[in-house]
Amino acid sequence: MKSRVLILGAGFGGMELATLLSEALGEKADVTVIDKRDRFVFGYSRIDVMFGKTTLDEVGLSYASFIKPGIRLVKETITSIDAEAKRVTTDGGTYEADYLVIALGADYDMEATPGLTAHGNEFYSDEGADRLRTLLPGFTGGPIVVGICGFPYKCPPGPSECALTLHHYLTERGIREDCDITFVSPLSSPMPASAEMAQALMNSFEEFGIRLLRQRTVVRLEPSMAVLDDGTELPFSLFLGVPKHQPPKVVIESGLTEDDWVPIDLPTLETRFTDVYAIGDMAATGLPKSGTFAESAARSVSTSILAKLSGANVERNTGTGTCIVEYGDGRVSYAELDFLTGPKLEAIYHPPSIAGKTFKQGFDDTRRDRWFNR
Repeated sequence: MKSRVLILGAGFGGMELATLLSEALGEKADVTVIDKRDRFVFGYSRIDVMFGKTTLDEVGLSYASFIKPGIRLVKETITSIDAEAKRVTTDGGTYEADYLVIALGADYDMEATPGLTAHGNEFYSDEGADRLRTLLPGFTGGPIVVGICGFPYKCPPGPSECALTLHHYLTERGIREDCDITFVSPLSSPMPASAEMAQALMNSFEEFGIRLLRQRTVVRLEPSMAVLDDGTELPFSLFLGVPKHQPPKVVIESGLTEDDWVPIDLPTLETRFTDVYAIGDMAATGLPKSGTFAESAARSVSTSILAKLSGANVERNTGTGTCIVEYGDGRVSYAELDFLTGPKLEAIYHPPSIAGKTFKQGFDDTRRDRWFNR
């Protein structure tokens, strides 16, 4: 059979899928990866950028270093997707495939929350984190709101990491007593998939004087005021927000979305179009939007493609992944989650510790080596 594979997006899912196909097929692989960016950044690195511990240049990994047999990675902007024909048009040309995998992640809809751009800050994008790196050192005190503007969003523990790290950052600067921190979340707990992790986070919030407002969403920002969906008004001197997420515009325009996201067959990740798959943050999986879950989805899709090419065994989507929480004081906790291999969710929780930091570094090192030979 023909083996032209086209992967849209070089995030966790796209990188892992391309690597798996290269490992299985070598030079016989015919895989093209398209991404408009020139570098990969681990999402959790943005917290370190935001608080001045590093820079985007230091954490960015150039796609020029992604060199695998049978793989071609091109830097182009996708302008249209024809899922039925498995044809993709970019600013550099047109691509046709036998297998199309859409792994473009989620974008941020800043306009969905009026006033967010004018009066607040977001810390989920590279640009937002870098802007805060220069803004935060000049902050001298006042009420702070860490607010989530929509659900679902990427990395469920990310806003908790922000609030915790912010506490330690302000403490080190000697201005914590001059600042109130309120964390607004639409969820019933900071980490619904792991009750133990959620309780540990809430205990830390209480210990550090961080006010948690659950099952609330920020719907509007006014000058120095955040308005919640229940009408609550929270004054702020600094707003740190998680914007509402949505699939990239080109995916929405392709007709692939339904009820805001791309519907898939959860065990196979296949869309309603044959041999067209969606993995990662834009897919309607019901699972956490996190890089490791995109990786497990990539493993399933790789076996599906390889089965059609060479008769290999198909591995159904396991729905497994790891959520890592940086506490901002050198400690890290993490939960290993398994949603689909058993009759119910299994969660193994590892409390915050210095050893957790070692685990996180190993997670980072493994992927740097696997994808970028670093």
